[in-house]
Amino acid sequence: MRSVSKAVATVAIASSAALFVAACGSSNSGSTGKLSASQVPKLSYTDFNLSFSAMSKIKILASHGTGSVAAILPDTVSSTRYVEFDAPYLRKSMLDAGLKSNQIIIQNAQGSDATEYSDAQSDITKGAKVLIMDPLDSGVGAKIESYAKSHGVPVIDYDRLTLGGSRKYYVSFNNVYVGTLLGKGLASCISAWHVSKPQVMVMHGAVTDNNATLFADGYNAVLKTYFSSGAWTDVVNPAGTWTPTVALSEFEAAYTSNPQINAVLMPNDENGAPIIHYLQTRGIKPDTFPVTGQDATLTGIQNIISGYQCGTVYKPIYLESQAAVALAMYLRAGITPPSSLVNGTTKDVQTGTEVASILETPEWVTPTTIESTIVKDGFVPASQICSGSPGLPGQPSYAKDCAKYGIH
Repeated sequence: MRSVSKAVATVAIASSAALFVAACGSSNSGSTGKLSASQVPKLSYTDFNLSFSAMSKIKILASHGTGSVAAILPDTVSSTRYVEFDAPYLRKSMLDAGLKSNQIIIQNAQGSDATEYSDAQSDITKGAKVLIMDPLDSGVGAKIESYAKSHGVPVIDYDRLTLGGSRKYYVSFNNVYVGTLLGKGLASCISAWHVSKPQVMVMHGAVTDNNATLFADGYNAVLKTYFSSGAWTDVVNPAGTWTPTVALSEFEAAYTSNPQINAVLMPNDENGAPIIHYLQTRGIKPDTFPVTGQDATLTGIQNIISGYQCGTVYKPIYLESQAAVALAMYLRAGITPPSSLVNGTTKDVQTGTEVASILETPEWVTPTTIESTIVKDGFVPASQICSGSPGLPGQPSYAKDCAKYGIH
């Protein structure tokens, strides 16, 4: 992705409380004529790719709607993806779909419910006709969706589902399958690293995040077989968080009380990084203490090639961003998105509603597939992966690890 994202990502990165790429597009009128059935572009969820070529197929929709499309991302802490990829990919998708710069709003709530809600209110006041929102939690998500509904603005839940919400659509990856990949990845690593009598800590993302629940549904289904057979021991399950410092505190407390722990089901790279560093300071050697991850961060990838992390769930975010913008363009034009675009449903367990969804497919990435996935897509360039070293006695540089796995 970074062959695209390098050019794209540099456009939109900022750490301000609200990243306004542009604001207020209400002054731009769309066409008053309605599209005939034959003129409505047909798009499938399989059409999205790294070239963003699918966006040009729906350009006709841009002139058949008015106002702006707004996207609000949640924070910069739980994952670097929101700044490095989601924001620039959303912007590129909108521009390639025919929106003008002054019809695009992209913001980051910086971890504040109040900011996310006020951003949504402001966007609607300034003419947003569709809102793409990744809620910090379901509480603020439902509040935003209620406000938007009262103003006739459809909402697309992005990446996380708002429980108890009233959104029109949901766009994400198949999050249960993400968890399945984590569970299977841990099992593969335990076997490959010859871990004797696995004593496993199962960690969880924030309990307020429905994605964390779906991840757990996936990996718990895999782990259950190993635990129930007695092959593995389920030692401890901390409360859960997406804050790396809190995850480290949870791990240290559990590991101090249970020093026999020798494997961790970790739901993402960000939380795993400080824990792996802690284990390194305790003298844990490479290829001995499996830890899983998700999001394909630079640190996560370097931990993988140096033997401290089993693998990572890679989610090509360019697929997710294009899917969300495609839905937004149909909604902005007052057109029901084609059935070929919406490939599933996701249950809102609070309301029992089956929410029409676009669910993209993630991948499990190990040292031998980093080059053909993450590097090929430009998600993280080899030059960054192969720079530096773990800084541990006797450990090779990342350049040597890259040479070992054909990363270049």
